[in-house]
Amino acid sequence: MEDKNPPTKPRVVCCIGDIHGYITKLQNLWSNLESCIDPSDFSTALIIFLGDYCDRGPDTHKVLNFLISLPSKYPKQTHVYLCGNHDFAFGAFLGLLPSPVDGSEFKETWKEYEMNEEREGWYKGENFENMHLQGRRWAGSHTVKFNTIKGIEYKGSIYDAAPTFESYGVPHGSADLMKAVPDEHKKFLADLVWIHEEDNVCIKTEEGIKSCKLIAVHAGLEKNKAVDEQIKTLKAKDTRISKVEPLSGRKNVWEIPQELSKTPTIVVSGHHGKFHIEGLRLVIDEGGGLEDNPVAAVVLPSMKVVRDTDHLVK
Repeated sequence: MEDKNPPTKPRVVCCIGDIHGYITKLQNLWSNLESCIDPSDFSTALIIFLGDYCDRGPDTHKVLNFLISLPSKYPKQTHVYLCGNHDFAFGAFLGLLPSPVDGSEFKETWKEYEMNEEREGWYKGENFENMHLQGRRWAGSHTVKFNTIKGIEYKGSIYDAAPTFESYGVPHGSADLMKAVPDEHKKFLADLVWIHEEDNVCIKTEEGIKSCKLIAVHAGLEKNKAVDEQIKTLKAKDTRISKVEPLSGRKNVWEIPQELSKTPTIVVSGHHGKFHIEGLRLVIDEGGGLEDNPVAAVVLPSMKVVRDTDHLVK
């Protein structure tokens, strides 16, 4: 007897790691995803970009053009653009962050970290007086020129923002960037989401295909804070906070919070400069913004890893 209600095929979800201004890597990765995913699945896929579109690489302007063009080129896909800590800081410099909900001024965000102002060479140019801390750090001029952790020189600021300024045709730290960035790029940056939740996402595990909730957030969720409170703060885009840990934390956001073990929940992030999969915790940032490293994506439910460096034949 024919099954009148055959099981629906799980939707394909592509989680794409930090791009950091590398347009060629992004184009090659996209082409590889298109090559290795069934055309009908790809055309209706959920595409989650995990944030950090700017800085380090030379082509932020072109990367944003590419991302903005996707919904019209692939109208049946769903595109989610997460905000990374670099994108947050870029938007902060351009004056695109929502005002603090309590009516406070952005300069209140400086106090916690003002001991670092001189070393990090915070921006002091036009409009700095009421700029969020991260905007000032982003456009600043770091007094220490060598990043000992990465073994490379800083590019302008602690965020390596100089290539972003240059991609818009202005020198690092120039207020002219505020006029040089086109309105559609400003809208894109202003509209970035700090967190995305998705129900019924299928993932291949050792026990077979599981249907889970998925939470996508650039760095991760803090393990010692209530998840509901974190989600509420992230959805509200609470800009009173000097440093938004789920966008910029490290060890404190690495693991899945214990309370999420009650219901199977995939937590997917970029940010960490590593590619790491452990159970339902996916960290997809093989590139780390370094020129010689690939940009990677993970395709669900298959858990297939796709990189810009893969040589796939269409």
